[in-house]
Amino acid sequence: MKNHDHIEDNLNPESNNDGVDRRGFLECMAWAGTGVIWMMSGGILKSYGMSQIIDKATGGIKKGLVMPKSDFSFVQISDSHIGFNKAANPDVVSTLNAAIAKINNMPVIPSFVLHTGDLTHLAQADEFDTLEQTLKSVKTEKIFYVPGEHDVTDNGKLYLERYGKGTLGDGWYSFDSNGVHFIGLNNVTNHVDGGLGYIGAEQLKWMENDLKGLSSSTPIVVFAHIPLWAIYPQWGWATDDSAQALALLKRFGSVSVLNGHIHQTIQKIEGNITFHTANSTAFPQPAPGTAPAPGPMKVPAEKLRTLLGLTSVNYHEHDHTLAITDTPLIATTDVSEQK
Repeated sequence: MKNHDHIEDNLNPESNNDGVDRRGFLECMAWAGTGVIWMMSGGILKSYGMSQIIDKATGGIKKGLVMPKSDFSFVQISDSHIGFNKAANPDVVSTLNAAIAKINNMPVIPSFVLHTGDLTHLAQADEFDTLEQTLKSVKTEKIFYVPGEHDVTDNGKLYLERYGKGTLGDGWYSFDSNGVHFIGLNNVTNHVDGGLGYIGAEQLKWMENDLKGLSSSTPIVVFAHIPLWAIYPQWGWATDDSAQALALLKRFGSVSVLNGHIHQTIQKIEGNITFHTANSTAFPQPAPGTAPAPGPMKVPAEKLRTLLGLTSVNYHEHDHTLAITDTPLIATTDVSEQK
């Protein structure tokens, strides 16, 4: 595996002297939000910002808000980078806790949470310990994981010890929930040139066999760390052999592909497949091609939580659609109100 270090805190030089100390930084961040709430309805993922759901003053559901009914929902978080402590975010545990607070204030307890990788920053035992303790407060039945490249700097030893039980190979697996088939992939263990993700022949063969017995009407959700579509290959924001995986999914009427890695929300619909990347709970990265390289981007403290987020999904069994909701830790309208 080739390691590609992120550049640190030099992508926004105008923000490096914002005059906000650590206490002020955390106070500014206290009214932000992070993650993605997915509402599944007939196989199509539809997205709503957390700021559209949660009242920043009360922490509860906004008065008068009517949430769409669904039989099934789950939340995606990504890129918590526990152990990171540079200027882009000196307290990543705090922002992860903000994401958890958003999840716990949802009108319906999600069936489970997906974490799409980079759980830790350096794959250290104490970082995994901190993550485990922090996530214990999430109100959900189960948390599913896939690794990011930061979680396998030791060749994935600690990650597999903690999260690999019941998985195959380097940590891939599938499960079913409420009529939806979920596939968790590892595309970070063997980076190819340029830092692109790589699934590999063994995992692709397993995926082919895993899908064989499913009806083409079964909604499919694939989740992995590095995007399975070419967002910006120059930065490693793509997976080298993703075309082979996507070819296996063509016969299904509804496919949703969830990724992390790029620390920002980008969505694309191509035929029967909806691609969706999630915000980080830790720090933002620059938009594709807008900086010399990817990496932690320092922004003014009052803006940080508008760039972090979580995703949730609700499933409407009778409509067979997925509703995707992206929720920043704080809405941009709320930023203006704070000034």
